[in-house]
Amino acid sequence: MIADNDPMGHAIADYHATGKAARLRVFSPMFDEDEIPVKTLFRPLDEMPAIEQDALKACRGSILDVGAGAGCHSLALQAMGQQVTAIDISPLAVATMRERGVNDAREQDFFTLDGRFDTILMLMNGIGIVGSLSRMDAFFDQVDKLLAPGGQLLCDSSDICYIYEDEDGFIDLTAVDGYYGEVTYRMQYKKIKGESFPWLFVDAETLAEHARRHAFKADIIARGPHYDYLARITRR
Repeated sequence: MIADNDPMGHAIADYHATGKAARLRVFSPMFDEDEIPVKTLFRPLDEMPAIEQDALKACRGSILDVGAGAGCHSLALQAMGQQVTAIDISPLAVATMRERGVNDAREQDFFTLDGRFDTILMLMNGIGIVGSLSRMDAFFDQVDKLLAPGGQLLCDSSDICYIYEDEDGFIDLTAVDGYYGEVTYRMQYKKIKGESFPWLFVDAETLAEHARRHAFKADIIARGPHYDYLARITRR
């Protein structure tokens, strides 16, 4: 990733250097303008949502932290005595992780990574990098390649069907073109504008269906208060 197109990386680097950052703005045709509080990317274990804490406690063996950002999950795992490889496509995020003490931080795309891991960790809706249901085949092919025998993938996501709920509580998805969890985002930090990118919010049943097609199973091991859940994916 080129630094000029990396708003999140610049936000992470600024917060690490100064303890503060400007607004990390998020745009989507589906939603009103939003922002990511940069401070949350640096949160310690005791400030993480219960689902994330459950995921970290379930990690074992050699761990791959995908889309590690500022490295909060990797640092928490290291403090637990775990062996972690943290990857992110942002060079600024990777540099920040190294400065913060992440032992093995790499600028790396998940889909081109080689290696074997006992646990693949994808938090903060990390499975969103799949982008669309049409890429699930490529995703599970890569998981099969990276996951050691007896290994697990831990990921969280949200079922965003609630955004189509009317005043009477009825959810109407008939007018949605394609899968309702496929979203396009663009970020901006100060004057740095990123390129648009696809992001996937996948409901638990759809995730389980795609897992079955690839000889995996997806078990829901925790649910959160905002239609979110934590899944453990393993080979059948």
